[in-house]
Amino acid sequence: MIPAEFDYQAPETLEDAIRALDDGGEDAKLLAGGHSLIPLMKLRLAAPSLLVDLRKVPGLHGIERQNGHF
Repeated sequence: MIPAEFDYQAPETLEDAIRALDDGGEDAKLLAGGHSLIPLMKLRLAAPSLLVDLRKVPGLHGIERQNGHF
C-alpha cells in the first residue's frame, strides 16, 4: 500500500527539530531509524501529518555507554 499524504522536515539543529514537532502538533512523529513507523504507515496503521527526520541533527547519532550508564 501507499501511505497517506504527510509533510516531511529534516532540521539541522535540535532547536529546529523541537520547533517542528511543536508546530506539527500531536500528529507529528520523529523519524530516527531502527523502528517500524514506515511499515505501519504503508499499512495505514499510522498516519502522521508530519515526519521530523533527526538524521541531520548533530549529537543524535547514537547512544554511548559511559561508566556503565547510557
